[in-house]
Amino acid sequence: MNLYRNMFPKPRTMLAVIHAISEEQVLRNAKIAEEARADGIFLINHQNPACDLIIWYAHARRECPSLWIGLNCLDLDVKDTLTRTPMTVGGLWRDDGGIDDAALDPVAKAREFAELRNRYGTHGIYFGGVAFKHQKKPDDPGKAAHLAMPYIDVITTSGPATGYPPSVEKIACMKRAIGKHPLAIASGMTPENVRDFCEYADCFLVATGISKSDTELDADKIAAFVRAISA
Repeated sequence: MNLYRNMFPKPRTMLAVIHAISEEQVLRNAKIAEEARADGIFLINHQNPACDLIIWYAHARRECPSLWIGLNCLDLDVKDTLTRTPMTVGGLWRDDGGIDDAALDPVAKAREFAELRNRYGTHGIYFGGVAFKHQKKPDDPGKAAHLAMPYIDVITTSGPATGYPPSVEKIACMKRAIGKHPLAIASGMTPENVRDFCEYADCFLVATGISKSDTELDADKIAAFVRAISA
């Protein structure tokens, strides 16, 4: 069974994304997400090095033992992502899932990461970016998503930029191409617009739409988002 489906059997999930800047900030926001009934959290390091993020993850794991916690270490390459992150992590997220539909071998990089996972350990659920913001735009997002299926547990896509949603047509196209394979959206989702995507997406990685600021989650917005995807 797909690792994501095994961990999250319900139809739709929401993972709150914390832009980590300090241990205290991570712990505070992890507890906000947990109490507001998010399905889990992702910690991501825009400012601090991965070594800090990994330490903060360990403290959050201790303080919130039942909370699903994933990592997106933006400053680590493919191999370091697997050799430096702890095996206890709930999952890993990489913006670039390694699909290039214009290349001679369009899945070469995706295959490389899958082989490294087999060598060093899966590190939980793998969320890999396909047709993702700031990456090369595929000619056909649906074809790119289909190519990614053997290598990525949760195919993760986005709108054109942070805070901007993808089109419903793009998400519908990708979902048609992959069927029951999990699909996540990682930008532009809010309690107000998420219902437009619930027919197609399985998981929502959300920061801006559930936050007071770039680094602080909003409990009321998280609760509203959870209600919206549960309706």
